[in-house]
Amino acid sequence: MLLTLSTTHRPATDLGYLLHKHPERLHSQEFSFGDGHVFYPDVRDDLCTAALLLDVDPVGLIRKKGSAHDGFALDQYVNDRPYAASSFLSVAIGQFFRTAMTGRSKDRQDLADADIAYEVRIPVLPCRGGEATLRRLFEPLGYTISAARLVRDEAFPAWGDSAYYDVTLTVTARLASVLKHLYVLIPVLDDDKHYWVGDDEVDKLLRQGEGWLETHPDKDLIVRRYLKSFRSLTTQAMERLSDGEPEPDPVIEGEQEAALEKKINLNQQRLDWVLATLKAREVKTVVDMGCGEGRLVGMLSKDLAFEKITGCDVSLRALEIARARLNFDRLPEFQLKRIHLLQTSLTYRDKRLTGYEAATVIEVIEHLEPERLEAFTRSIFKDAAPGLVILTTPNAEYNALFDNLPAGQFRHHDHRFEWTRSEFETWARTTAERFGYAVEFAAIGDVHETLGAPTQAGIFVKS
Repeated sequence: MLLTLSTTHRPATDLGYLLHKHPERLHSQEFSFGDGHVFYPDVRDDLCTAALLLDVDPVGLIRKKGSAHDGFALDQYVNDRPYAASSFLSVAIGQFFRTAMTGRSKDRQDLADADIAYEVRIPVLPCRGGEATLRRLFEPLGYTISAARLVRDEAFPAWGDSAYYDVTLTVTARLASVLKHLYVLIPVLDDDKHYWVGDDEVDKLLRQGEGWLETHPDKDLIVRRYLKSFRSLTTQAMERLSDGEPEPDPVIEGEQEAALEKKINLNQQRLDWVLATLKAREVKTVVDMGCGEGRLVGMLSKDLAFEKITGCDVSLRALEIARARLNFDRLPEFQLKRIHLLQTSLTYRDKRLTGYEAATVIEVIEHLEPERLEAFTRSIFKDAAPGLVILTTPNAEYNALFDNLPAGQFRHHDHRFEWTRSEFETWARTTAERFGYAVEFAAIGDVHETLGAPTQAGIFVKS
């Protein structure tokens, strides 16, 4: 598996500074899937080329998976993984060129900030969807593309063409941008990943996609394929892209302070506000309704003031991810007594959800069909009837501040409605009066003078 990166910028040997890899050395690293090497086959003042070569061990991969591996037995050993560009290559890019991808250079920041002409060649690149998909992904980012489709087997031309291309990409851009584009789009073109895709992949995608993904005309395709079409992860990523929430840069080489000063994302602000509200009211038992992949459950589990924590969701897939991120299989016994995960629908009565001091409903209500809103309201405020309900939802008025959101469009494709502040307050006051609650309102996120905050919240207290 091979990728080469060349430049004719003079002196072209500056590529060594940019990649933080000396041209006169062989740079090698072991991975779980094989060995990786970075070297420079051509080093001149007018042309410098860096090559990233991966030697993937497919048999070793199967042995690591053990007897539990499913699938066609021969396919485990005879496949394209050793030579076709894939998520293995993305992992290697992230490891070998980690510092270059941040866009920072201790000695040559001017060079790291400069737009320089680069040529990238990938001799065997899977393009699921053909050359048209390749162009859809790279051309909006300013790349010129040369692609030659490879035949399945030169000895048997009747077998026709393959799904693989010999691709050359040319662009004038910052090196950090080029590396991030490759890191994200190579597995998108392959439409597969060799590792488990969980909640952290959303953070990774938004971090590497910051500054370009939110405006890409095919961001839906990129997000869906990068996250292997897992609906809950795709939903989360698209919502955060619509909210304009880039993830902070990773903490590296003494830059903790700079990373900590990065603006916290809106989702984290919501969760922190919910946690603080629960603690201020000295709640001990909580059910998170529509818990998704368990972020809030995980935060609550770290505070022993909460004696019983339950997360519930209609999606089994989301609950599986929640179990994985909470390390359920390795939790000590006292934690297993505190933390519970349930599959249920919030539009039906479920006796398991009764008896809690508080219920949290975070960014859930807007995903319901309007005709199911009444059933949802009754199941929470009448059937479960906790002493405290904390509910958050987007403020539709704030959408006008999102440059990449067309007028009248919701923040997320799965939203069925989005309320203005007056619409939400009308519903909340009517609901509180019907079921014997008092309600107060809160704003989460940066508050605009006339449009309010991006997230609005209601705190319902049972009379």
